[in-house]
Amino acid sequence: MSGSNQAANTLRVFEASQRDAGSGIVRLTSGDIARLGFTENDVVGLVGARHTVARLQVADSGTLEAHALQIDGIIRDNAGAGIGEQIRIAKVAHQPARSVTLVPAGNARAVFHREEGSFLTRLKAKLSKGNDRSDISQDTLALRRVLDGMAVTSGDRLRASLFGRPLDFTVSATSPQGAVVFDGSTVIKIDARGAARATGPAVSYEDIGGLGKEIARVREMIELPLRYPEVFERLGVDAPKGVLLYGPPGCGKTLIARAVAYEAGVRFVNINGPEIIQQGYGESEALLRKIFQEAQESPATIIFFDEIDALAPNRDTVLGDVEKRVVAQLLALMDGINSRGKVIIIAATNLPNNIDPALRRPGRFDREIGLNPPDKGGRLEILQVHTRGMPRAEDVDLERIAAATHGFLGADLAALCREAAMLCVRDLLPKVDFAHTGLPEDALATIKVEMKHFEQAMNEIEISTTRQVFTEVPNVKWDEVGGLDEVKRVLREAVEWPLKYPERFAHARATPPKGVLLTGGPGTGKTLVAKALASESGVNFITVKGPEILSKWVGESERGIREIFKKARQASPCIIFFDEIDAIVPLRGQGAGGNQVSERMVGQFLLELDSIDELNGVLVLGASNRPDLIDPALLRPGRFDMVIELPQPDLMTRRAILEIHCRARNLGAGISLDVLASVTEGKTGAELGALCRHAAMLAIRDSIERDPGKDFAPFNIESSHFERALAVRVSRI
Repeated sequence: MSGSNQAANTLRVFEASQRDAGSGIVRLTSGDIARLGFTENDVVGLVGARHTVARLQVADSGTLEAHALQIDGIIRDNAGAGIGEQIRIAKVAHQPARSVTLVPAGNARAVFHREEGSFLTRLKAKLSKGNDRSDISQDTLALRRVLDGMAVTSGDRLRASLFGRPLDFTVSATSPQGAVVFDGSTVIKIDARGAARATGPAVSYEDIGGLGKEIARVREMIELPLRYPEVFERLGVDAPKGVLLYGPPGCGKTLIARAVAYEAGVRFVNINGPEIIQQGYGESEALLRKIFQEAQESPATIIFFDEIDALAPNRDTVLGDVEKRVVAQLLALMDGINSRGKVIIIAATNLPNNIDPALRRPGRFDREIGLNPPDKGGRLEILQVHTRGMPRAEDVDLERIAAATHGFLGADLAALCREAAMLCVRDLLPKVDFAHTGLPEDALATIKVEMKHFEQAMNEIEISTTRQVFTEVPNVKWDEVGGLDEVKRVLREAVEWPLKYPERFAHARATPPKGVLLTGGPGTGKTLVAKALASESGVNFITVKGPEILSKWVGESERGIREIFKKARQASPCIIFFDEIDAIVPLRGQGAGGNQVSERMVGQFLLELDSIDELNGVLVLGASNRPDLIDPALLRPGRFDMVIELPQPDLMTRRAILEIHCRARNLGAGISLDVLASVTEGKTGAELGALCRHAAMLAIRDSIERDPGKDFAPFNIESSHFERALAVRVSRI
């Protein structure tokens, strides 16, 4: 290849999309394909530090720039190239593969060494039969479908997802030699005793969804010093020493650390905080020194401290002497520039404020990167990762699932996919013939996870961000709220419109209201409206009751308010509902003596509403029948932007409420809801509901008096029962 052609065929590497992971595909723009003289589905060779082959496809419009290509972590490892590096591409001659020998690697190696008669042991025996279709089972065909059309060469590593299980293999031999393509006649041989190539990412960037920006920031802090140390020497500056990842549990901190280490091709040392603490005096510090010494002796190492808050807590608050010595030793080791060599430290925690402040300065942890809950696009990427090898029915709409899973973290979405699979298995069990051992192959071939399984799983999964606070998922619809049409409209605009039409709010440079206060007399439907709003909008819903956050300990009540708002931010979009909010934020200056906990709670509440950390996607909804007792500072625009008073129901509203309460009841022919609505003037919605219940009780009483036995004749609620219920005031006990 001439120098000019070689330069023209040199492209920059970008990561692939989640859908292409493990597929053996390289994507270029249509313009680059035409410029290089390729056609779609060509088999091309990729040359970095090593040589590999892949099948060519056109990149989606707008996802890739010119003079660039997209390949997943498997192909990057086969080619010996990292993201952002240059790689050469050229068309190569290829032939159909007569036979390919695969050596299990990683998790597949452990699977293929299981006892004889296991699922994959039978698969190994059947794969070697090639064209003999008499004994090819559905699991064999499933693996063939994954590999069909994939281009490989000897020494490549490939990943095949079989029934949701990713299995890694190394291609040890091909017949004929050179670039070959799997087809239906290829004989696949499994050499479980062969030596697999040890290098290669176990976790690639394509295995992480929804954290593209965070991964880019971590990469520039870690990969650049490890791959190009001479750049920092030329600039005369020290390379970054460490990165602190913080975020709620399950957001992907540990996964990012593993992916960066494997993609950079360096040694990865995982340290859990409690493992360092030893019984003997000085043993903990000696263990830390040994870890750093071994890291220095390796060419390049990433030391990952998981849950570092347990290893290096704040020395001002911790009581143990061991923890203080460990913190001091860790600080000394991180400051030992000459003794560290090419060592970079990554730490992860969900409690960054509990870490000793001495660690959180430049020169130790040079950058702190927060991992936030994924947005809709990020959730879709995570779902694509976890359903990559899952047999899904045609009605499964991952975009709809992503739109409905507000506040779900990566771990929550993984649990959602597992739960959907378990529900699918539950539906399959009645069809299994337990008289025979094993699952029939025809039943195995028909397994598909359907949309109904995901919908049921969403109702059963409690997201981790709100697990520590009381969360209620109300089952109240707007049609169960009689009247109040104007109130419903205003609340829909405040909550549903920002979710459905965010681009219009951005165009108008408008922000949704931060808080809404519902007022009105007892029984007018304030709590019912709040439940219907949460149910219909589909957002996360946190209910807060005043006595639950009150504490006798100084500062604990304020801490409870901080935690509630913190969880709501992590689970956004979210509604925080404060019922009887006048008990939580009363008028200040009314208390006499004491610790004045209520005044401190009001101050904390105001700070949270006005916090620098914007309440993006969080609506504070309050309800009170005594707004005059609420501190006036909360009622200004910018805090509670809307104060909505729920009026006493008029004639049409009372008619609608009575219709809702009588909808499922057996009413007599002589009952007129219009008449009932006219004679119940002044009654609230709660009183109308009590009237219907009392009339039903009177009908039950009459039925028992007529038929005291267990058998009874069907009966209706008559107008006389309503008249007696209106005339009799129920005594309150």
